[in-house]
Formats: sequence, structure tokens, C-alpha cells
Amino acid sequence: MNHTVAAVQMISSPTVDENIATARRLVTQAAQDGAGLVLLPEYWAIMGLADSDKVKVAEPLGQGPIQDFMAGLARELGIWLIGGTLPLASDDAEKVINTTLVYNPQGEHVGRYDKIHLFGFTKGAESYNESKTIVPGKHLGVFEAPFGKVGMSVCYDLRFPELFRAMGPVSLIVLPAAFTYTTGMAHWEILLRARAIENQCYVLAAAQGGIHPNGRRTWGHSMLIDPWGTVKSVLAEGEGVVQGVIDPEYMQGVRDSLPALKHRTM
Repeated sequence: MNHTVAAVQMISSPTVDENIATARRLVTQAAQDGAGLVLLPEYWAIMGLADSDKVKVAEPLGQGPIQDFMAGLARELGIWLIGGTLPLASDDAEKVINTTLVYNPQGEHVGRYDKIHLFGFTKGAESYNESKTIVPGKHLGVFEAPFGKVGMSVCYDLRFPELFRAMGPVSLIVLPAAFTYTTGMAHWEILLRARAIENQCYVLAAAQGGIHPNGRRTWGHSMLIDPWGTVKSVLAEGEGVVQGVIDPEYMQGVRDSLPALKHRTM
């Protein structure tokens, strides 16, 4: 049986309420078009004017307007909702945990992944250092969906293939992201397709895609990729929804004809 999934692309602002309204509109659109699982992008709830802005709206696990919204929307629409990332409170008052939360169609919190690899990049006047405001995660994140196991990752994790290998066989990898325009143009699609090919699974990537109020430009190009590495659907820039089908029979056919996962020796 095939399953329709969708990735939401946003241009998030510094205002949580604005972003919640945008997410509600786009996730509802995806569900109305048949998606049973919807992925939001990284930092969907806030892209602050300063990196420290997200610390001010950090929520304890299990309570707060961002989590209440995701749980309620999943229940209202009867979908699996993967909440991109939101800022969870950490033991360090000046840092957050950049966390993906999963809600089932009953609105129950059933999965969590804290971003492990923290982005650092400097080229000319362009510079980023997530470790200044984020505490890194330590554990893999996987959960069981109706079509099989789903592996969770976030943005910069994409550059570390050992993370995905450690998940074991999965049917789908989800990757919410806020890739910069510079790095996205160079590496985004090729790395996403590589992860799909080497793990012989679908990859669903939800990105930020445009020029944000803080001046940052994100690459966009949210996409669904199949286990052969073919891009099935993509949205370059701007708000919108990327949608496609998870076909377990097709995935198994790829694995049967080229049993690379069985040929692994290390």
C-alpha cells in the first residue's frame, strides 16, 4: 500500500504566532491533498533577528504554545506531524535543544530527536556558529510509521553518513533544514540523493526557502527522493508544499535487485 507524505517549505519570521499561522495553513493544505505524514522545516517556529531570540521562547518538553499547536493540529487533521525543529529548554539558561518532535494522528507525542551535529561555517562576511546557542543531542531518533521505520535527522546532520547507517534499515529518512543559500547551492541535492541511494530508502527534506527578516537567505529546494536516488518532487524557493508517495513495493524491488544493504561488511 502506498502512503502520501509531504514536506512544508517556509520563510519563517522572528514572530512565533505568525509562523504558527503559516504552518497551520500549509500543513492543512498538505493534509487536504491527501498527505498522511507531514514534515515541517528546521526553525519553523522562529527564525530570530538574533540567534539568541530562540532562547527566549524555549519550551519545556510537554508544554507550551508551539507543542500545543503541533499536537492539536495532528489530532485535528488526523495525520502524523513531524515538527521540524523547535527550541526546547536545556539545562543551560543561554542555550536551547534544537528538537524534532513527532505526533501521531491522535495528537500524542511519540518520537523525539535532538540535533546532534551543530553547524559552523565562515566564508567572508557570512558566518554561523550554532554551538553558541544550542546544546547538541546525543541519541538517534527513529519511530514506527504505518509504512515502516522512519529515521530522523536535521540539516547539518546530512553531512555525516555514519549517523544514518547507525539507524539500521529505514523506509524513510526525514530531514528538516535551514540550509544557507551558499552551502545549499553547492551540496544540498547531491547529499540528499546520496543518503537515499546508500540507504535504499525514501528521503523527505523540508527546508526554509527564501530571504528572512533577519537578512539570512536560505536555499529551499524541499524535496522527496526515492530509493534509487530520483527526485520525485521539489520546490525551489518560497512557501509551499512538496508532496509524493512512499511505495514500499518499489523500495523492496530496489533492495532485491541491488542488495547493497546485505552486502555491507562494516
